[in-house]
Amino acid sequence: MPPGPRGPIEKPKDRKKVLRRLGGYLYAHKWMTLLALALTVVSNLLALLGPMLSGMAIDAIGTEPGQVDFPAVFGACALMGLFYLISSALSYALSILMIHLSQKIVFQMRQQLFDKLTQLPVGYFDTHQTGDIVSRISYDIDTVNASLSNDLLQIAASAITVVGSFLMMVFISPLLVLVFAVTIPMSILFTRYMTKKVRPLFHQRSVKLGELNGFVEEVITGQKTTKAYHREATMVGRFDERNKAAVDAYYNADYYGG
Repeated sequence: MPPGPRGPIEKPKDRKKVLRRLGGYLYAHKWMTLLALALTVVSNLLALLGPMLSGMAIDAIGTEPGQVDFPAVFGACALMGLFYLISSALSYALSILMIHLSQKIVFQMRQQLFDKLTQLPVGYFDTHQTGDIVSRISYDIDTVNASLSNDLLQIAASAITVVGSFLMMVFISPLLVLVFAVTIPMSILFTRYMTKKVRPLFHQRSVKLGELNGFVEEVITGQKTTKAYHREATMVGRFDERNKAAVDAYYNADYYGG
């Protein structure tokens, strides 16, 4: 029979250290990062001006017949359309830029990771599943890629939207700030609560994928032994268990984290 798992899945590294290292990768491409940040700010600010211009157009219509200020209405609508068009173009350019930036960082990460693998002692590979190592090279790196190209933009856009909305509410009606002061803290608390609940699910997804990859690698390596002892049915059953566990882990992470 193929050997069983050869070592436990390592615990995640310190989160602050991980963020500092990711910041180092971003700093290595600081001009692209600054350009992406500038595009994010301008795109979201232009999108935030749309509702304000819409309100100006509605105010220009008036409440009495014959009081419609058509130049003001058409002017506000034209500006609103222009701002949304520019915002969409900037968002598209930003997505292209982030794809290039994330691929540059991921390319560098893969190079460093492979260089590190070639320098590790033989004992490391005796105590770690090959499938888990492959999972780190493929799945974990792809997760970083997705986070850089999508999640980072969403975080920045959300922060800009919150700050911009607050400033607009102060400018339009200070009373709206009371609504902001109640809903935003509740949203922050809910987000923190959900993050604590969802984070273990994503970790479990990574663990189960590593176990599945490790089992497949070990079965392929020990295929001759499996056939010699007629253990095919047993291996299929064990694979089904790991496959179902991986599917469940993926479902839970995507369902509750999406």
